[in-house]
Amino acid sequence: MEEKKRKPHKPVIMPRMAKQLEQVGEQIKLARLRRNYKATLIAERAGISRATLWKVEKGDPGVAIGVYAKVLYAIGLPDDILLLARDDELGRLIQDAQLLDKGKRK
Repeated sequence: MEEKKRKPHKPVIMPRMAKQLEQVGEQIKLARLRRNYKATLIAERAGISRATLWKVEKGDPGVAIGVYAKVLYAIGLPDDILLLARDDELGRLIQDAQLLDKGKRK
């Protein structure tokens, strides 16, 4: 019997998330261009191929977040990765509601 080759699993991305990833990629590309860095230089600094950098700049959801972090570092924006999920408004509301509930039980 012949083994079937598995196709690589593509992540399922909702349209809104796809747009957000495209925006992130565009922001990374603009940051690179503002600094007058060539794509080949940033790819080399990040230790990735030019094709992978192109995917990052397009917001490809199949690119690992670690690659995005390496590109930000190579561009000179290493701390920007810390902006992800920085202000968890919903989490704070949930936590505050639980804290208030605990206070009422005393």
